[in-house]
Amino acid sequence: MTLCDIGNTNATFFDGRKFWNLTIDEFNLYKPQEKIYYINVNDKANSKLQDPLFINIEPYIKLNSTYIGLGVDRAAACYAVNSGLIVDAGSAITLDLMANGCHIGGFIMPGITTSLSTLKNISSRLNLPLNSQIDLECLPQHTQDAISYGIIKPIVSLINEFSRGKSIYLTGGDGEFLSKFFSQAIYDRMLIFRGMQRAINENKEILC
Repeated sequence: MTLCDIGNTNATFFDGRKFWNLTIDEFNLYKPQEKIYYINVNDKANSKLQDPLFINIEPYIKLNSTYIGLGVDRAAACYAVNSGLIVDAGSAITLDLMANGCHIGGFIMPGITTSLSTLKNISSRLNLPLNSQIDLECLPQHTQDAISYGIIKPIVSLINEFSRGKSIYLTGGDGEFLSKFFSQAIYDRMLIFRGMQRAINENKEILC
């Protein structure tokens, strides 16, 4: 069984053994040879998904939530967790709180790469790489550390504030990097796919 998470930039596939990515342009040229179970947040992929081998599982992700307009990628990640804070750290960072199978709410903030690009557009003097070893306990003394601190510290502080000692589940491109700032963090590259798989397992008679 092959799963596909179609995001804003890439389509990520998982076949039970390995992951691989296609850009959206590459995805639109892709010809499936078997059923592909997918979720999609990218309108540019809609025409490609008319192929009957693509099976949309969004309607089968039955997340207990009152949030209006929750993205299916966020819903799938939350569907894999009973209780805890789910952090999907990509071009945008989403934080969603789950408690006893219920989605309490969540919010969205710019991702690390997005924040770096924004600063670069303000001034060429701010076009500096992230210091991944930044010490968040010390006030920065030069510009690269000031940028890194200013981006990472608010993210870490908000995650700490909303987790309140609960387990933190991180996924997405920067999830592994951010996990090092938390003692109770679990990095899970599979999180969205686990939610997708749960929805498929609960609806095998319809989907398989």
